[in-house]
Amino acid sequence: MALLKIARMGHPVLRASAAAVDDPTAPWVRRLVDDMIETVEDADGAGLAAPQVYMPHRIVVFRVDDDRLTDLADDAAQDLTVLINPVIEPVGAERALGWEGCLSVPGLRGVVPRHLRIRYRGLAPDGSVIEREAAGFHARVVQHECDHLDGILYPMRIRDMRNFGFHDVLFPDQPATDD
Repeated sequence: MALLKIARMGHPVLRASAAAVDDPTAPWVRRLVDDMIETVEDADGAGLAAPQVYMPHRIVVFRVDDDRLTDLADDAAQDLTVLINPVIEPVGAERALGWEGCLSVPGLRGVVPRHLRIRYRGLAPDGSVIEREAAGFHARVVQHECDHLDGILYPMRIRDMRNFGFHDVLFPDQPATDD
């Protein structure tokens, strides 16, 4: 396994749509997934998409730790999950605003609207189907990571740029982490 370099906002790989993965069980996919997991864990991020490590493929990894959960009854912690060729469907029209950060946009935070509840489907590295419903932070992180697969970074979704800035200025008493 290897730590991968993380692409930063502005790089062309982050502005393009990623290609579908034909065979989720291919050895190159397993190697990439292992390296992505090592990279996101080293960076202490909540998730990572393949384009963030210069690989234009529809693969995301994410986790939801207990300390990130919202007050929604159906928001639940998630072990590390790998989704290949994910598809997201909103469940209802309700949206919520929330602060987001990104490993590809280091040091910055912004308030982003996201669907409060979603249903998602994708493939695991063994080719099995993963289908889940998600709410709260779980729904937010999946939407954030899947946006990367379509060339969208969270600042593109910010409605009010007054709610976008450097973490250490916005939150001087909190340690900075990039998600």
